[in-house]
Amino acid sequence: MSRRRRTSSHRMRNTVVSLLSVSLLAVGGTALYSLWRPFGHDAPVLTVRYRTGDRATTDVARPWLEIINTSGRTVDLSDVTLRYYYADADGSAYASNCVQTALGCSVLTLRTQPASTPAPGADHYLQVGFTAAAGSLAPGKSTQGIGLQLYRVDHQPLHQGNDRSFDATDTTYTRSTRVTAYVRGDRVWGEDPGGGSRAPARQTSVAPAPPEDVLFDDFRYTGPGDPALAAHGWEARGGQGGPGVQDSWSPAGVSFPAAEAGAGNQALQLRATTDGTAQGTRQAEFHRTEPAVRTGTLVARVHFSDTPTSGSDGDHVAQSFFTISPDHASKKYSELDYEYTPNGGWGRFGPRLDTTSWRSSVRGDRVTGSHPLKLDGWHTMVITTVDGTTTYSVDGRELFTSGSRYGPREPMTVNFSTWFIDLAFKGAPRTWDMQVDWLYYQSGRTISAQAAQKAVAGFAAAGIPYVDTLPGR
Repeated sequence: MSRRRRTSSHRMRNTVVSLLSVSLLAVGGTALYSLWRPFGHDAPVLTVRYRTGDRATTDVARPWLEIINTSGRTVDLSDVTLRYYYADADGSAYASNCVQTALGCSVLTLRTQPASTPAPGADHYLQVGFTAAAGSLAPGKSTQGIGLQLYRVDHQPLHQGNDRSFDATDTTYTRSTRVTAYVRGDRVWGEDPGGGSRAPARQTSVAPAPPEDVLFDDFRYTGPGDPALAAHGWEARGGQGGPGVQDSWSPAGVSFPAAEAGAGNQALQLRATTDGTAQGTRQAEFHRTEPAVRTGTLVARVHFSDTPTSGSDGDHVAQSFFTISPDHASKKYSELDYEYTPNGGWGRFGPRLDTTSWRSSVRGDRVTGSHPLKLDGWHTMVITTVDGTTTYSVDGRELFTSGSRYGPREPMTVNFSTWFIDLAFKGAPRTWDMQVDWLYYQSGRTISAQAAQKAVAGFAAAGIPYVDTLPGR
Protein backbone atom coordinates (compact mmCIF):
# COMPACT_ATOMS: atom_id res chain seq x y z
CA MET A 1 0.00 0.00 0.00
CA SER A 2 1.42 3.37 -0.91
CA ARG A 3 2.15 5.74 1.96
CA ARG A 4 1.22 9.39 1.82
CA ARG A 5 4.20 11.09 3.50
CA ARG A 6 4.73 14.55 4.91
CA THR A 7 7.90 16.57 4.22
CA SER A 8 10.51 15.89 7.01
CA SER A 9 13.97 16.89 8.07
CA HIS A 10 46.39 4.05 21.48
CA ARG A 11 55.67 -0.12 27.19
CA MET A 12 56.75 2.35 28.71
CA ARG A 13 60.54 2.65 28.46
CA ASN A 14 61.81 4.73 31.39
CA THR A 15 65.12 5.52 29.74
CA VAL A 16 63.67 6.77 26.50
CA VAL A 17 63.42 10.55 26.33
CA SER A 18 62.66 11.12 22.69
CA LEU A 19 61.23 9.13 19.83
CA LEU A 20 63.52 6.25 18.75
CA SER A 21 63.65 4.66 15.37
CA VAL A 22 64.68 0.99 15.29
CA SER A 23 65.42 -0.62 11.97
CA LEU A 24 64.67 -4.33 11.84
CA LEU A 25 65.78 -6.50 8.95
CA ALA A 26 62.84 -8.58 7.84
CA VAL A 27 62.18 -10.98 5.03
CA GLY A 28 61.88 -9.02 1.83
CA GLY A 29 63.18 -5.72 3.22
CA THR A 30 63.64 -3.48 6.21
CA ALA A 31 60.81 -2.57 8.61
CA LEU A 32 61.01 0.68 10.55
CA TYR A 33 59.34 0.85 13.95
CA SER A 34 58.79 4.03 15.99
CA LEU A 35 58.66 3.98 19.80
CA TRP A 36 56.92 6.82 21.56
CA ARG A 37 58.42 9.13 24.12
CA PRO A 38 57.56 7.72 27.59
CA PHE A 39 54.69 9.03 29.65
CA GLY A 40 55.84 11.46 32.34
CA HIS A 41 58.89 12.84 30.52
CA ASP A 42 58.85 16.27 28.93
CA ALA A 43 55.75 17.21 27.01
CA PRO A 44 53.18 14.43 26.54
CA VAL A 45 52.55 13.07 23.09
CA LEU A 46 48.85 13.82 23.48
CA THR A 47 46.79 15.94 25.83
CA VAL A 48 43.15 15.12 26.50
CA ARG A 49 40.60 17.72 27.49
CA TYR A 50 37.12 16.94 28.85
CA ARG A 51 33.88 18.72 29.57
CA THR A 52 30.33 17.81 30.57
CA GLY A 53 27.07 19.51 31.37
CA ASP A 54 25.63 16.58 33.32
CA ARG A 55 24.53 16.24 36.89
CA ALA A 56 25.76 13.30 38.99
CA THR A 57 22.47 11.48 38.33
CA THR A 58 21.26 11.52 34.77
CA ASP A 59 19.60 9.36 32.16
CA VAL A 60 22.60 9.59 29.81
CA ALA A 61 26.25 10.50 30.47
CA ARG A 62 27.47 13.03 27.91
CA PRO A 63 31.27 13.29 27.97
CA TRP A 64 32.90 15.57 25.42
CA LEU A 65 36.55 14.74 24.71
CA GLU A 66 39.21 16.60 22.76
CA ILE A 67 42.65 15.27 21.76
CA ILE A 68 45.52 17.72 21.20
CA ASN A 69 48.81 16.65 19.64
CA THR A 70 51.43 18.11 22.01
CA SER A 71 54.35 16.20 20.47
CA GLY A 72 56.67 17.29 17.69
CA ARG A 73 55.45 14.82 15.11
CA THR A 74 52.30 13.78 13.32
CA VAL A 75 50.15 11.13 15.02
CA ASP A 76 47.93 8.76 13.09
CA LEU A 77 44.56 8.75 14.83
CA SER A 78 44.14 5.07 14.00
CA ASP A 79 47.01 4.44 16.50
CA VAL A 80 45.15 6.32 19.27
CA THR A 81 42.71 5.03 21.87
CA LEU A 82 41.07 6.82 24.80
CA ARG A 83 39.56 5.33 27.95
CA TYR A 84 36.80 7.02 29.91
CA TYR A 85 36.32 5.20 33.25
CA TYR A 86 33.05 4.57 35.04
CA ALA A 87 31.57 2.33 37.74
CA ASP A 88 28.89 -0.27 37.12
CA ALA A 89 27.20 -0.99 40.44
CA ASP A 90 24.77 -3.71 39.39
CA GLY A 91 26.15 -5.48 36.31
CA SER A 92 24.06 -3.55 33.81
CA ALA A 93 24.74 -3.64 30.09
CA TYR A 94 26.03 -0.30 28.79
CA ALA A 95 26.20 1.14 25.30
CA SER A 96 27.47 4.33 23.72
CA ASN A 97 27.12 6.41 20.61
CA CYS A 98 28.57 9.45 18.89
CA VAL A 99 26.55 12.64 18.71
CA GLN A 100 28.94 15.07 17.08
CA THR A 101 32.51 15.32 15.81
CA ALA A 102 34.24 17.22 13.03
CA LEU A 103 35.92 13.92 12.11
CA GLY A 104 32.60 12.25 11.38
CA CYS A 105 31.00 9.64 13.61
CA SER A 106 31.65 6.95 10.98
CA VAL A 107 35.40 6.94 11.78
CA LEU A 108 34.93 6.26 15.52
CA THR A 109 35.07 2.88 17.25
CA LEU A 110 33.27 2.61 20.59
CA ARG A 111 33.43 -0.20 23.16
CA THR A 112 32.11 -0.48 26.70
CA GLN A 113 33.90 -3.21 28.67
CA PRO A 114 35.05 -4.24 32.16
CA ALA A 115 38.53 -3.24 33.38
CA SER A 116 40.94 -6.17 33.73
CA THR A 117 41.92 -4.84 37.19
CA PRO A 118 38.98 -2.93 38.66
CA ALA A 119 39.65 0.19 40.71
CA PRO A 120 37.27 2.42 42.70
CA GLY A 121 35.05 4.26 40.27
CA ALA A 122 36.75 2.49 37.38
CA ASP A 123 35.60 -1.09 37.04
CA HIS A 124 34.51 -0.38 33.45
CA TYR A 125 35.52 1.96 30.70
CA LEU A 126 34.32 3.36 27.41
CA GLN A 127 37.13 2.93 24.90
CA VAL A 128 37.19 5.31 21.96
CA GLY A 129 39.26 4.50 18.89
CA PHE A 130 39.52 5.56 15.27
CA THR A 131 39.48 3.76 11.96
CA ALA A 132 42.08 4.21 9.24
CA ALA A 133 39.77 6.79 7.65
CA ALA A 134 40.21 9.25 10.58
CA GLY A 135 43.48 10.59 9.19
CA SER A 136 46.26 12.11 11.28
CA LEU A 137 46.85 14.88 13.80
CA ALA A 138 49.68 17.27 13.03
CA PRO A 139 51.77 18.80 15.87
CA GLY A 140 49.74 21.36 17.79
CA LYS A 141 46.47 20.35 16.13
CA SER A 142 43.27 19.19 17.80
CA THR A 143 40.49 16.77 16.91
CA GLN A 144 38.09 19.41 18.20
CA GLY A 145 35.29 18.20 20.44
CA ILE A 146 34.04 14.62 20.21
CA GLY A 147 30.54 14.44 21.65
CA LEU A 148 29.67 11.04 23.10
CA GLN A 149 26.85 9.44 25.02
CA LEU A 150 27.14 6.58 27.54
CA TYR A 151 24.00 4.93 28.87
CA ARG A 152 22.43 1.77 30.27
CA VAL A 153 20.76 -0.44 27.70
CA ASP A 154 17.80 -0.81 30.07
CA HIS A 155 17.57 2.99 29.96
CA GLN A 156 17.60 3.33 33.77
CA PRO A 157 19.26 6.42 35.33
CA LEU A 158 23.02 6.62 35.74
CA HIS A 159 24.59 7.56 39.07
CA GLN A 160 27.94 8.83 37.89
CA GLY A 161 29.05 10.84 40.93
CA ASN A 162 31.71 8.23 41.77
CA ASP A 163 32.77 7.56 38.19
CA ARG A 164 36.51 8.18 37.92
CA SER A 165 36.40 10.19 34.70
CA PHE A 166 33.31 12.25 35.57
CA ASP A 167 33.65 15.75 36.96
CA ALA A 168 30.54 17.89 37.11
CA THR A 169 32.65 21.05 37.58
CA ASP A 170 34.28 20.67 34.17
CA THR A 171 31.64 22.51 32.20
CA THR A 172 34.25 23.94 29.83
CA TYR A 173 37.10 22.03 28.23
CA THR A 174 39.67 21.19 30.95
CA ARG A 175 42.74 18.96 30.84
CA SER A 176 41.73 15.67 32.47
CA THR A 177 44.28 13.07 33.59
CA ARG A 178 41.40 10.79 34.57
CA VAL A 179 40.82 10.03 30.91
CA THR A 180 43.77 8.02 29.59
CA ALA A 181 45.21 8.07 26.07
CA TYR A 182 47.33 5.46 24.35
CA VAL A 183 49.34 5.38 21.14
CA ARG A 184 49.83 1.85 19.79
CA GLY A 185 49.01 0.50 23.23
CA ASP A 186 51.46 2.71 25.18
CA ARG A 187 49.97 5.15 27.68
CA VAL A 188 50.92 8.70 26.73
CA TRP A 189 48.40 10.67 28.79
CA GLY A 190 46.46 10.30 32.04
CA GLU A 191 46.70 8.43 35.31
CA ASP A 192 46.14 4.70 35.45
CA PRO A 193 43.18 4.05 37.78
CA GLY A 194 45.26 1.55 39.80
CA GLY A 195 48.13 4.01 40.23
CA GLY A 196 50.60 1.77 38.36
CA SER A 197 52.01 1.61 34.88
CA ARG A 198 49.61 -0.93 33.46
CA ALA A 199 48.83 -0.59 29.79
CA PRO A 200 46.49 -2.43 27.46
CA ALA A 201 47.78 -5.12 25.14
CA ARG A 202 49.83 -3.65 22.35
CA GLN A 203 47.66 -2.82 19.41
CA THR A 204 48.42 -5.19 16.57
CA SER A 205 45.84 -4.10 14.04
CA VAL A 206 43.97 -1.02 12.94
CA ALA A 207 40.26 -0.87 12.30
CA PRO A 208 40.00 -0.55 8.52
CA ALA A 209 38.30 2.38 6.91
CA PRO A 210 34.64 1.61 6.24
CA PRO A 211 33.92 0.76 2.61
CA GLU A 212 32.73 3.46 0.27
CA ASP A 213 29.09 3.94 -0.67
CA VAL A 214 27.75 2.20 2.45
CA LEU A 215 25.12 3.04 5.04
CA PHE A 216 25.10 0.90 8.21
CA ASP A 217 23.38 1.32 11.54
CA ASP A 218 23.34 -0.99 14.58
CA PHE A 219 20.69 1.20 16.25
CA ARG A 220 22.54 2.20 19.43
CA TYR A 221 20.33 5.03 20.61
CA THR A 222 18.72 6.17 23.86
CA GLY A 223 15.22 6.87 22.54
CA PRO A 224 13.24 8.86 19.99
CA GLY A 225 14.64 12.16 21.35
CA ASP A 226 18.30 11.12 21.11
CA PRO A 227 20.23 13.93 19.35
CA ALA A 228 22.37 11.24 17.67
CA LEU A 229 19.32 10.31 15.59
CA ALA A 230 19.28 13.62 13.75
CA ALA A 231 23.10 13.59 13.53
CA HIS A 232 22.89 10.19 11.85
CA GLY A 233 20.00 11.09 9.56
CA TRP A 234 17.06 9.40 11.32
CA GLU A 235 13.71 10.60 12.60
CA ALA A 236 10.85 9.09 14.60
CA ARG A 237 7.67 10.15 12.85
CA GLY A 238 5.23 12.30 14.73
CA GLY A 239 3.25 13.94 11.98
CA GLN A 240 -0.05 13.54 10.28
CA GLY A 241 -1.26 11.52 7.33
CA GLY A 242 -1.51 7.85 6.52
CA PRO A 243 -1.44 5.05 5.85
CA GLY A 244 -3.79 3.25 8.19
CA VAL A 245 -5.48 5.25 10.89
CA GLN A 246 -5.00 8.84 9.86
CA ASP A 247 -3.00 11.27 12.03
CA SER A 248 -2.09 8.69 14.69
CA TRP A 249 1.71 8.64 14.35
CA SER A 250 3.65 8.99 17.62
CA PRO A 251 7.42 9.09 18.32
CA ALA A 252 6.61 7.40 21.65
CA GLY A 253 6.23 4.14 19.73
CA VAL A 254 9.94 4.16 18.83
CA SER A 255 12.42 2.69 21.35
CA PHE A 256 15.78 0.85 21.43
CA PRO A 257 15.66 -2.17 23.77
CA ALA A 258 18.20 -5.02 24.01
CA ALA A 259 18.27 -7.07 20.80
CA GLU A 260 18.54 -10.73 19.83
CA ALA A 261 22.29 -11.01 20.56
CA GLY A 262 21.96 -9.36 23.97
CA ALA A 263 25.14 -8.28 25.86
CA GLY A 264 24.55 -4.62 25.15
CA ASN A 265 23.32 -5.06 21.61
CA GLN A 266 20.22 -3.03 20.86
CA ALA A 267 17.43 -3.05 18.32
CA LEU A 268 15.05 -0.51 16.90
CA GLN A 269 11.52 -1.28 18.11
CA LEU A 270 8.32 0.07 16.59
CA ARG A 271 5.21 -0.31 18.75
CA ALA A 272 1.66 0.27 17.59
CA THR A 273 -1.27 0.23 20.02
CA THR A 274 -5.04 0.40 19.61
CA ASP A 275 -8.28 -0.10 21.47
CA GLY A 276 -10.23 -0.11 18.24
CA THR A 277 -10.91 3.62 18.21
CA ALA A 278 -9.12 6.34 16.29
CA GLN A 279 -8.52 8.27 19.52
CA GLY A 280 -6.99 5.20 21.17
CA THR A 281 -4.71 4.30 18.27
CA ARG A 282 -1.01 5.08 17.96
CA GLN A 283 1.16 3.98 15.04
CA ALA A 284 4.98 4.07 14.75
CA GLU A 285 7.39 4.87 11.95
CA PHE A 286 11.17 5.43 11.83
CA HIS A 287 12.81 6.73 8.70
CA ARG A 288 15.74 8.47 7.06
CA THR A 289 15.34 12.22 6.83
CA GLU A 290 16.99 12.54 3.41
CA PRO A 291 16.51 10.46 0.27
CA ALA A 292 19.83 8.72 -0.46
CA VAL A 293 18.90 5.17 -1.50
CA ARG A 294 18.32 4.27 -5.12
CA THR A 295 20.15 1.36 -6.79
CA GLY A 296 22.20 -1.28 -4.97
CA THR A 297 21.43 -3.71 -2.14
CA LEU A 298 19.46 -2.89 0.99
CA VAL A 299 19.51 -5.47 3.81
CA ALA A 300 17.81 -5.41 7.21
CA ARG A 301 17.56 -7.93 10.05
CA VAL A 302 13.89 -7.72 11.03
CA HIS A 303 11.71 -9.35 13.68
CA PHE A 304 8.06 -9.72 12.72
CA SER A 305 5.30 -10.58 15.20
CA ASP A 306 2.39 -12.91 14.51
CA THR A 307 0.67 -12.16 17.81
CA PRO A 308 0.36 -9.02 19.90
CA THR A 309 2.84 -8.33 22.71
CA SER A 310 -0.19 -7.72 24.91
CA GLY A 311 -3.95 -7.88 24.49
CA SER A 312 -6.22 -9.89 22.23
CA ASP A 313 -5.23 -11.05 18.76
CA GLY A 314 -7.13 -10.19 15.59
CA ASP A 315 -6.01 -6.73 14.51
CA HIS A 316 -5.26 -6.09 10.86
CA VAL A 317 -1.73 -4.84 11.55
CA ALA A 318 0.95 -4.17 8.94
CA GLN A 319 4.68 -4.40 9.69
CA SER A 320 6.61 -2.71 6.91
CA PHE A 321 10.15 -2.19 5.59
CA PHE A 322 10.29 -0.01 2.50
CA THR A 323 11.95 2.75 0.48
CA ILE A 324 9.91 5.65 -0.85
CA SER A 325 10.10 8.98 -2.65
CA PRO A 326 9.72 11.96 -0.27
CA ASP A 327 6.95 13.40 -2.41
CA HIS A 328 4.07 11.04 -3.21
CA ALA A 329 3.14 13.19 -6.21
CA SER A 330 6.64 13.21 -7.74
CA LYS A 331 6.78 12.56 -11.49
CA LYS A 332 9.63 10.13 -10.76
CA TYR A 333 7.84 8.50 -7.86
CA SER A 334 9.56 5.33 -6.62
CA GLU A 335 8.66 2.92 -3.84
CA LEU A 336 9.82 -0.60 -2.94
CA ASP A 337 7.88 -2.39 -0.19
CA TYR A 338 7.88 -5.31 2.18
CA GLU A 339 4.56 -5.44 4.02
CA TYR A 340 3.79 -8.27 6.47
CA THR A 341 0.22 -8.75 7.65
CA PRO A 342 -0.02 -11.63 10.19
CA ASN A 343 -3.81 -11.40 10.34
CA GLY A 344 -4.34 -10.36 6.77
CA GLY A 345 -6.22 -7.28 5.65
CA TRP A 346 -7.99 -5.74 2.68
CA GLY A 347 -10.28 -8.75 2.61
CA ARG A 348 -7.47 -11.32 2.52
CA PHE A 349 -6.45 -13.91 5.07
CA GLY A 350 -3.02 -13.89 6.77
CA PRO A 351 -0.30 -14.41 7.47
CA ARG A 352 0.89 -12.83 4.25
CA LEU A 353 3.94 -10.96 2.94
CA ASP A 354 3.44 -8.54 0.07
CA THR A 355 6.37 -7.37 -2.05
CA THR A 356 5.46 -4.35 -4.18
CA SER A 357 7.29 -2.08 -6.61
CA TRP A 358 5.52 1.22 -7.32
CA ARG A 359 5.71 3.66 -10.21
CA SER A 360 2.89 5.98 -9.17
CA SER A 361 1.02 6.25 -5.88
CA VAL A 362 -1.48 8.64 -7.41
CA ARG A 363 -2.56 6.25 -10.17
CA GLY A 364 -1.94 3.08 -8.19
CA ASP A 365 0.57 1.92 -10.79
CA ARG A 366 2.42 -1.01 -9.20
CA VAL A 367 3.32 -4.70 -9.45
CA THR A 368 2.94 -6.99 -6.45
CA GLY A 369 3.90 -10.43 -5.33
CA SER A 370 1.74 -11.80 -2.51
CA HIS A 371 3.21 -14.65 -0.48
CA PRO A 372 1.34 -16.74 2.12
CA LEU A 373 4.26 -16.94 4.57
CA LYS A 374 4.39 -17.22 8.36
CA LEU A 375 7.31 -15.00 9.41
CA ASP A 376 7.03 -14.72 13.19
CA GLY A 377 10.65 -14.17 14.42
CA TRP A 378 13.91 -12.85 12.98
CA HIS A 379 14.57 -12.71 9.24
CA THR A 380 17.10 -11.18 6.85
CA MET A 381 15.24 -9.04 4.33
CA VAL A 382 16.94 -7.96 1.09
CA ILE A 383 15.92 -5.58 -1.70
CA THR A 384 18.34 -5.51 -4.64
CA THR A 385 17.96 -3.11 -7.55
CA VAL A 386 20.67 -3.37 -10.21
CA ASP A 387 20.59 -3.19 -14.00
CA GLY A 388 16.89 -2.45 -14.12
CA THR A 389 15.81 -5.43 -12.04
CA THR A 390 14.48 -5.31 -8.50
CA THR A 391 14.57 -8.51 -6.45
CA TYR A 392 13.03 -9.17 -3.05
CA SER A 393 14.63 -11.98 -0.97
CA VAL A 394 13.98 -13.32 2.53
CA ASP A 395 16.60 -15.46 4.32
CA GLY A 396 18.31 -16.12 1.00
CA ARG A 397 15.13 -17.16 -0.79
CA GLU A 398 14.13 -15.06 -3.79
CA LEU A 399 10.43 -14.22 -3.63
CA PHE A 400 9.65 -11.64 -6.29
CA THR A 401 11.25 -9.73 -9.18
CA SER A 402 10.08 -6.61 -10.99
CA GLY A 403 11.46 -5.00 -14.15
CA SER A 404 12.85 -1.63 -15.11
CA ARG A 405 9.47 0.07 -15.47
CA TYR A 406 8.99 -0.23 -11.72
CA GLY A 407 12.61 0.40 -10.75
CA PRO A 408 13.69 3.45 -8.69
CA ARG A 409 13.81 6.63 -10.75
CA GLU A 410 14.97 8.94 -7.94
CA PRO A 411 16.61 8.68 -4.49
CA MET A 412 14.34 7.37 -1.74
CA THR A 413 14.27 7.33 2.04
CA VAL A 414 14.48 4.11 4.11
CA ASN A 415 11.51 3.46 6.37
CA PHE A 416 10.24 0.99 8.98
CA SER A 417 6.71 1.16 10.33
CA THR A 418 3.99 -0.66 12.29
CA TRP A 419 0.43 0.47 11.59
CA PHE A 420 -3.18 -0.64 11.43
CA ILE A 421 -4.92 -1.18 8.10
CA ASP A 422 -8.26 -0.56 9.80
CA LEU A 423 -9.87 -0.68 13.23
CA ALA A 424 -10.95 -4.31 13.34
CA PHE A 425 -12.73 -4.31 16.72
CA LYS A 426 -13.19 -2.22 19.86
CA GLY A 427 -12.09 -3.40 23.29
CA ALA A 428 -9.15 -3.50 25.66
CA PRO A 429 -5.87 -2.08 24.26
CA ARG A 430 -3.61 -4.27 22.17
CA THR A 431 0.13 -3.76 21.54
CA TRP A 432 2.05 -4.91 18.47
CA ASP A 433 5.87 -4.77 18.21
CA MET A 434 8.25 -4.98 15.25
CA GLN A 435 12.06 -4.87 15.71
CA VAL A 436 15.07 -4.18 13.51
CA ASP A 437 18.53 -5.35 14.65
CA TRP A 438 20.57 -3.62 11.94
CA LEU A 439 20.44 -2.03 8.50
CA TYR A 440 23.09 -2.30 5.75
CA TYR A 441 22.97 -0.62 2.35
CA GLN A 442 25.56 -0.95 -0.43
CA SER A 443 24.92 1.63 -3.11
CA GLY A 444 25.09 0.76 -6.78
CA ARG A 445 25.90 -2.93 -6.74
CA THR A 446 24.65 -6.39 -5.86
CA ILE A 447 25.89 -8.09 -2.71
CA SER A 448 24.58 -11.24 -1.08
CA ALA A 449 22.85 -11.37 2.27
CA GLN A 450 25.83 -13.38 3.52
CA ALA A 451 28.24 -10.62 2.43
CA ALA A 452 26.13 -8.04 4.22
CA GLN A 453 26.02 -10.16 7.39
CA LYS A 454 29.81 -10.62 7.21
CA ALA A 455 30.28 -6.87 6.91
CA VAL A 456 27.96 -6.26 9.86
CA ALA A 457 29.88 -8.82 11.96
CA GLY A 458 33.09 -7.02 11.02
CA PHE A 459 31.69 -3.70 12.20
CA ALA A 460 30.61 -5.30 15.48
CA ALA A 461 34.09 -6.82 16.01
CA ALA A 462 35.70 -3.43 15.36
CA GLY A 463 33.26 -1.58 17.65
CA ILE A 464 31.71 0.46 14.84
CA PRO A 465 28.00 1.13 15.44
CA TYR A 466 27.31 3.50 12.55
CA VAL A 467 28.70 4.17 9.07
CA ASP A 468 27.63 6.57 6.35
CA THR A 469 30.01 6.80 3.40
CA LEU A 470 27.35 7.44 0.79
CA PRO A 471 28.14 10.09 -1.84
CA GLY A 472 27.95 13.61 -0.44
CA ARG A 473 28.50 12.47 3.15
